[in-house]
Amino acid sequence: MTDPLLSVENLRTYFYTPYGVVKAVNGVNFELESGKALGIIGESGSGKTVTGLSIMRLIFPPGKILKGSRIMFQGEDLLLKPENEMRSVRGNRISMVFQDPMTSLNPVFTIGEQLTRVIQTHQDLTKKEAIEKAITLLKEVGISDPEKRIKNYPHQFSGGMRQRVLIAMAISCHPNLIIADEPTTALDVTTQAKIIELLKDLQRKIGTSLIFITHDLALISEIVSEVIVMYCGMILERGEVDELLSEPLHPYTEGLLHSLPDVNIKGDLQPIEGTIPSPINPPSGCKFHPRCKHATVECREDVPEFKKIRSDRYVSCILY
Repeated sequence: MTDPLLSVENLRTYFYTPYGVVKAVNGVNFELESGKALGIIGESGSGKTVTGLSIMRLIFPPGKILKGSRIMFQGEDLLLKPENEMRSVRGNRISMVFQDPMTSLNPVFTIGEQLTRVIQTHQDLTKKEAIEKAITLLKEVGISDPEKRIKNYPHQFSGGMRQRVLIAMAISCHPNLIIADEPTTALDVTTQAKIIELLKDLQRKIGTSLIFITHDLALISEIVSEVIVMYCGMILERGEVDELLSEPLHPYTEGLLHSLPDVNIKGDLQPIEGTIPSPINPPSGCKFHPRCKHATVECREDVPEFKKIRSDRYVSCILY
């Protein structure tokens, strides 16, 4: 067997605030093979985005990635790299598509200036060659009349078009891994579908691996082959996407699926009771037990082992 493209081992990312320590990511482990697409789902505050930012080494004070964590990428531990080496990794070997394109793009520079700057940072191209490549990239992501639009500013683009620009930046150097952090959250349903289809097409064309972060379970099966479910900075379940969505093992995953609106079912939604606990003062034992209908005394006292139940299915729950 070949080594995985990415291996995250015992990742712990904490934020040291005046109110206490926020354990945003607390002991996360997963692997991603080359060319595969992995989904990370969970409620807001579950640690999804911080996991992605930790891989990119974009955690700043008061945040800190703790010693003992490892992020192995193509056989190298990213956490041991000095910052100048990480700058050559970001945008070149690993790219990230952020949730809000308006805050990710600089409003005072044209789309072309921003795109060519990314290209020239990592590739030995002249200004003219970089502009030609930028035009080609905009065309690849479905922006019409790219020769004209490259001279426009971000505010002259719609939300969906700005997201396409960010995706063009992300693929400009043919990275080995793209991390897409809720890239369709602020978009209408039609535009969401187009962005998802674009990501799928680009992944097939350039053969890149993908981590797709979202809280929208309706989207996840459209783009990834495997899913991990996060809650309170920990992974509660992992499995193939179709199997996990059709037969959830963890009560939390089951609750997320029951919270989805279904036009075929009459009546009210069935939300998970309660709210995600404070990351500063989380409950003891299984972090989900205050909201779980199956909770026992053991759940309140001990953190269940994250273990393999059957082929490619893992869960952290005493029910198994």
